Amino acid sequence: MRDRTCAGMVLDLAFPIFFLILLLPCSLIRAQNTGAIGINDSVTAGDKRATPWLSPSQDFAFGFRQLANNKDLYLLAIWYNKIPDRTIVWFANGADPAPTNSKVQLTAQQGLVLTTPQGGEIWTSGISMGEAAQGFLNDTGNLVISNSRAEKLWQSFDDPTDTLLPTQTMEQGGRLSSRLSETNYSQGRFQFRLLHDGNAVLNTNNLPTGLAYDAYFWSNTYDTNVSNAGIRVVFNESGYLFVLRANDERVLLTQGRVVSATENYHRATLNFDGVFVLYSHPKNFSGGSGNWSIIRTMPANICTSIRLGMGSGPCGFNSICTLDDDMRPICRCPHESFSLLDPEDKYGGCKPHFPTQYCDDNYSADNFDLVELTNTDWPQTDYETYSPYNIEECTKACLQDCFCNVAIFGEGTCWKKKLPLSFGRQDTSVNRKAFIKVRKGNFTLPPASPFPPFPYPKKKEDALVLPVLLGTSVFANFLLVGLVSFCFAFFYRKKLSRNAPPVERSVQSNLRCFSFKELAVATDGFTEELGRGSFGTVYKGFIELGARIPVAVKKLDRVVQESEKEFKTEVEVIGQTYHKNLVRLIGFCEEGEHRLLVYEFLSSGSLSSFLFGAMKLSWNQRTEIALGIARGLLYLHEECSTQIIHCDIKPQNILLDEYYDAKIADFGLAKLLFLDQSKTYTNIRGTKGYVASEWFRNMPITAKVDVYSFGVLLLEIVSCQKSVETERNGEGKILTYWAYDCYQEGRIEALVENDEEALNDMRRLDRFVTVAIWCIQEDPTLRPTMKMVMLMLEDIIQVPVPPCPFPFTTT
Repeated sequence: MRDRTCAGMVLDLAFPIFFLILLLPCSLIRAQNTGAIGINDSVTAGDKRATPWLSPSQDFAFGFRQLANNKDLYLLAIWYNKIPDRTIVWFANGADPAPTNSKVQLTAQQGLVLTTPQGGEIWTSGISMGEAAQGFLNDTGNLVISNSRAEKLWQSFDDPTDTLLPTQTMEQGGRLSSRLSETNYSQGRFQFRLLHDGNAVLNTNNLPTGLAYDAYFWSNTYDTNVSNAGIRVVFNESGYLFVLRANDERVLLTQGRVVSATENYHRATLNFDGVFVLYSHPKNFSGGSGNWSIIRTMPANICTSIRLGMGSGPCGFNSICTLDDDMRPICRCPHESFSLLDPEDKYGGCKPHFPTQYCDDNYSADNFDLVELTNTDWPQTDYETYSPYNIEECTKACLQDCFCNVAIFGEGTCWKKKLPLSFGRQDTSVNRKAFIKVRKGNFTLPPASPFPPFPYPKKKEDALVLPVLLGTSVFANFLLVGLVSFCFAFFYRKKLSRNAPPVERSVQSNLRCFSFKELAVATDGFTEELGRGSFGTVYKGFIELGARIPVAVKKLDRVVQESEKEFKTEVEVIGQTYHKNLVRLIGFCEEGEHRLLVYEFLSSGSLSSFLFGAMKLSWNQRTEIALGIARGLLYLHEECSTQIIHCDIKPQNILLDEYYDAKIADFGLAKLLFLDQSKTYTNIRGTKGYVASEWFRNMPITAKVDVYSFGVLLLEIVSCQKSVETERNGEGKILTYWAYDCYQEGRIEALVENDEEALNDMRRLDRFVTVAIWCIQEDPTLRPTMKMVMLMLEDIIQVPVPPCPFPFTTT
């Protein structure tokens, strides 16, 4: 009986304990959703097992959001967690999205720290003082970092991006900045600010400096009497947005009544198109459209509100703005003779399909038509005004003026305008007619040099010498000749000094001279081979330079043995170069027959493994690499004290650091090697597929050989295909020929087949391919300099249509 009683007691205790064990995971889950964040807690981008940090109600979440237009990049953000579109209300790294496997961690010393997979810092919140003890995401969407005494050290509400939330305030000097576009979270062209005079305003700004242009909306809360000026913008918990004056008067920016904040979310967002909108969204969402409802837009009509000052307005230059049903701008080009500057960005402005403002002795009004648009105006860019005038006189005046691109007529006044046109709008309130001048037929400009002359200033300076000498007085000429003679003597002595034996001159160099034994020890007997190239074999090693650092040691094969001076001179030239896109030379060894160079070690290896291997880089990464290589070559060709021609530009000679920044290797080594060093052609420096035609034609070798090789490499970077590929049937596929065929036939998308990111960036794709075709011209005089290549790649100058690059070759 006693045994049965004990057994019964055990069973009686077991059931509650078992029930508590079952409930324990639920308790832990609830504990994780309290909004509290501990020191060293972290979230990793792209980790499907990781969950964002949630507020207690789970209304808001903090973590990583994958970018819609690039699946490899992430935005560190706060968003509404329970509604279908999970609207982002705050973000940290808009201008520098984080790659996959990046991590955000709460630290005691720096607060939130966002790092790359390699440990590089992308963004940090910072803290005001002391040490952080915890973080907390509350149910208002505010992320707070506090110390052990619960004092706030940092909060997201004090560092807003493009959105204000209920309970959030903005003091004098505070601002919101729009995004650049719907999917680009970099700083955009519009701002909402509370000025120090108390006025809350919307204005455009100049990128990238952020210089504010004239306001297009204001709250009228400024006051010369400081005691009555606006001191803060308040978005209260009921969903009302207002400016609070110093005398506690509220100036509402929310018109009428708003829906209940108990049942609805509220936010105020400065959209990328410049419209500041108050929104609401039901909390208990169950079906329906799921869209945010608009409470108010500021201004009421952005198309007609932006009138004064500089900038391009919501639609870019040469565009027309109209409103949609949501009071947001719709942008379009004014006529079929214009097209979007960027086909992927309808807010980025338009370009004409014909040369503009072309004035010469052959100009004739008969070559032009005027296209009429009603209720349309561009209020800026006037350069002539006629009043009183009639419409016939106005149109005639524009046709006969070679500078006039548009005439505006209204109420007896005529305005003549030049491109680019700014703040275009079409609205029934605009009681004016616009006449756009367009060229008839297929008029083209006379043939001219494909590239502007300004990158070649030396010729211009040379041409000025003779007129200066002939146009000055005898005494001035005497002084000038004396000055020239002095400069000649000075530089001649300097040249003699450079050619003197090493012991007779002092060369400023940071290069370290290693012994062969030191490098043998550093590389463990040259055991770990990193790669082989046309200049020798590369080994990994470690040297002591205050710390033990990894290096790449290159053993040069068959070095020119003319003299000790020749080797040291060329190495010193290489050692004096310094550019972020060049591999840095640390030191050298010149001992007996041994010639070695010691370089910085780059952990990601060569570009070839990322172009032709299993792991492919994204389109944005590849374009940045191309720009980096171009900058490095420009430095070697034009910015070094001694011009350096590489002679072997190819993917294997482009190395990548931990952030995939490109660095050119093996530059300047050509002079150190025998002429027949190349593995491909006798007496030719370079590699098959990258060699310019002048090597075969006994022509002078200039920096244009590197431009040719860069053009081939650029096509490889674009297409991720080798310059020469042997197919299964034994036939060879030459990338340059195929790329030009694709370009000529208007199907360059074939070069990036299945690369969605590149296909969504057709404007840049077309520009890069066109620049590459200019670079691979067989006639070196047609190839641009690297300076011109940079200007075209960065879209600073227009890229002309290239001729066939193979006039001397039968393909």
